[in-house]
Amino acid sequence: MYLCSRLSRLYGGLLSRPIGRNAQPVWRPLYRSLMLSSQRKIPEFSSFVARTNTCGELRSSHIGQEVTLCGWIQYRRQNIFIVLRDCHGLVQVVIPQDKSATSMKKILCEAPVESVVKVTGTVISRPPGQVNPKMPTGEIEIKVKTAELLNACKKLPFEIKDFVKKTEALRLQYRYLDLRSSQMQYNLRLRSQMVMKMREYLCNLHGFVDIETPTLFKRTPGGAKEFLVPCREPGKFYSLPQSPQQFKQLLMIGGLDRYFQVARCYRDEGSRPDRQPEFTQIDIEMSFVDQTGIQRLIEGLLQYSWPGDKDPIVIPFPSMTFAEALATYGTDKPDTRFGMKIVDTSDIFRNTEIRFLQDALTKPQGTVKAMCVCQGAKYLNRKDIEFIRKFAADHFNQEVLPIFLKANKNWNSPVTKFITEEQRWQLTRLMEIQDEDMVLLTAGQHKKACSLLGKLRLECADLLEMRGVVLRDPTLFSFLWVVDFPLFLPKEENPTELESAHHPFTAPHPSDIHLLYTEPTKVRSQHYDLVLNGSEIGGGSIRIHDAELQHYILAALLKEDVNLLSHLLQALDHGAPPHGGIALGLDRLICLVTGAPNIRDVIAFPKSFRGYDLMSSAPDFVPSEELKHYHIQVSWPTDSEAEKKCIESVTPPRKLSF
Repeated sequence: MYLCSRLSRLYGGLLSRPIGRNAQPVWRPLYRSLMLSSQRKIPEFSSFVARTNTCGELRSSHIGQEVTLCGWIQYRRQNIFIVLRDCHGLVQVVIPQDKSATSMKKILCEAPVESVVKVTGTVISRPPGQVNPKMPTGEIEIKVKTAELLNACKKLPFEIKDFVKKTEALRLQYRYLDLRSSQMQYNLRLRSQMVMKMREYLCNLHGFVDIETPTLFKRTPGGAKEFLVPCREPGKFYSLPQSPQQFKQLLMIGGLDRYFQVARCYRDEGSRPDRQPEFTQIDIEMSFVDQTGIQRLIEGLLQYSWPGDKDPIVIPFPSMTFAEALATYGTDKPDTRFGMKIVDTSDIFRNTEIRFLQDALTKPQGTVKAMCVCQGAKYLNRKDIEFIRKFAADHFNQEVLPIFLKANKNWNSPVTKFITEEQRWQLTRLMEIQDEDMVLLTAGQHKKACSLLGKLRLECADLLEMRGVVLRDPTLFSFLWVVDFPLFLPKEENPTELESAHHPFTAPHPSDIHLLYTEPTKVRSQHYDLVLNGSEIGGGSIRIHDAELQHYILAALLKEDVNLLSHLLQALDHGAPPHGGIALGLDRLICLVTGAPNIRDVIAFPKSFRGYDLMSSAPDFVPSEELKHYHIQVSWPTDSEAEKKCIESVTPPRKLSF
């Protein structure tokens, strides 16, 4: 009985959400007892503070009550009304007009917009005809008795209104003002709610342990560049971890069994529009688990924490191999909300007279790929076609042929006359081409041809949506597991050498272990990515738990210095259990859930596109006297180098030496 009571107090009504649209809850016996024994508690938003109520909670049921409100002046009308705002909503306040309230009227009429005030008054009904149905508090207003100016606001750099357009640089410079907008308030509060639900699901329902791992660590081989932190010992530096990867594996070796953390991570990746130098991930690791176990855990986690104002998600998520994703969508993170799939048409064009296709098919691994752009002939014009061809040439050094098999638009496709009637019929049947469709043809090596069409698929979707065609429903959330990635990839700078496709601790696929010693490029990994609407929101793997295998991959295949990982190799040799895990990118997940244009809109204090904090002007210079403690001095670039780099950067570049 005591355990049931404890569970009831812990969980309340949180287990009421079903697992699928029509499925029954997994925890049915527990669910029944919880619903019978307790109800979810309403948060007390006005506890411990000077107000009695929030601005957004007052309704006609409060009429006659005396309330104290604190907030910002959002709007003033004819010195008769002000609209008071806090983080919970808006309420109309009536400014007293009688002579006895002159001082109070002076405060409320002269305080600039966005000043902070405290008012006490009575909740009254609005006069007939003045009810505002668009406002949750639109049936009532506050008749003020006392008012206090808590802090006056200086002239604003921009209005605190969502419809007022502001440059992102200005928003980041005055982030503390931008945070007052209703959209930023919604984004950050939804983020907080989802994280709290994730904690409940992992810790309370599935026995995970929330453990903090160190921020100061050592350099890790492979992966992205790391930020360095100097110490007082000459020539030695800490590294800020790209992720808690090694620590969570060590926790499994230490017998913690189930770990998670809302982890801060750091990557020195330079200027990338979809990345931040510091970011947050939901980091998870489990012992005695396989790939399926991790996938079911994450599906349940997302379903449990999914916002109630969005359509519920259905599990299990579909799955696709890396090879299938590349062949069908031209990418390992496909947006499956719309079609336009890639089709291999090599057999149709074996005897073609089109020279470009002939040349490709005579080469080893040469293929012909095609993609049907739905209604492309109807909505795309000559300028769009030229853009598509130029994109293919500039980014892939590849030719792409637009073909209109049924529409009368062959002005941009001189090769159409070389396509026989039989080939037209086969293409139409294979790709289900309709009257207003356009076909894009390209040829070459399989990966390159698919990657090109994968990029053009997204470019064409952008062009069509600019013309009003709805392809990617913003209210639809299309999850996909991508599995069976290659374990290794050739290095770009030296294709004869290998690098990890994921990270060097990823276990090989059990069926391919024998290939490690003969054909390592053919080895698949136990790596899995979670994709949402064409964005990777999570990635993980089953780890290598055998020290000898880990040493072989690091030393023999990746040519890494094993001394950097001697602590991990030693730990693996002391009874390491089989284990695996995953990390969800919290910033990108929340960005997609809220529909924000970029991840900076779901982070309270993000860095700019170039990695700067425009509000505090970080990074900043450090006096040379302070650098002496770390045995560092700045080596300034020459004038020509400085001029070149200052074009790319707001802050002058510096080189460090020790």
